[in-house]
Order: sequence, then C-alpha cells, then structure tokens
Amino acid sequence: MKVIQELVAHFERQNKLTREEIGALLDQGLLASEAPSRIQDLCTTPGVTYYFRVTGAADGMVWGTDVYTADSLLAVAAVHAGAVGIGETAVVRVTVAPPLAQYHGSVRNGVTSSDYGRFGSAYRVDRI
Repeated sequence: MKVIQELVAHFERQNKLTREEIGALLDQGLLASEAPSRIQDLCTTPGVTYYFRVTGAADGMVWGTDVYTADSLLAVAAVHAGAVGIGETAVVRVTVAPPLAQYHGSVRNGVTSSDYGRFGSAYRVDRI
C-alpha cells in the first residue's frame, strides 16, 4: 500500500493525475488505508505523503493550525483543517511537514486547537 501511495503522491505533485483517476484508485481500495489515531511514528521525513480513510471527531487534543504537531489526533485535526466533518468519513492526504518553532491554536469547524512550543515532527491534512 505504501508504494502505491508514494507513486500517487509523486504523480499528484506533478499534476499528472486527474480527480477521476484518483477516484478510481480510491474505489478500487488501492489508495487509502484506515487511519491510525496518531501518526507520530510516520512523521519522520518532511514531504512524505500518506492517504488515510478517517472519520472526523471533535473530542481529543490537537495542537496547531494548518500545521499540526505529530502527536495531534488525526481525526480531530482533520476536522479542524476542514478536510472532513464531525462524524463524516472521507479520504484525507497527510503530508509530513517540517517542524515549527511555535504552533498556534485556533477555533475552526467546531474544534479548538491549542498553542504549543517547539515539537519535533508535524503534518498537514487535506481532503482529496
């Protein structure tokens, strides 16, 4: 699964895949795996992309806005980022981001994220 995800991410970055082609990969079950609650162990190399099927949640800790600390709950961060609604299941793209010196919290989409200082790994989450 990870090899397929890496290939898709490569071609997506180069704008070589249409939404229809990505949809066909999703329909065949070739693109996304079930999301773990935390992805900290996967956030080791900035730029690496993962695709997860996630159900949005409102309860749980999340730190940051747009870029989240790697120990933030993915289902909650995905709602905060607007990638999925509370209780909605969708496929999201998670991109490992360079760590920030400071993470700023905010209120978005019914979820409150918190401020946090330096943290060693981070990610972004988007709906595809």
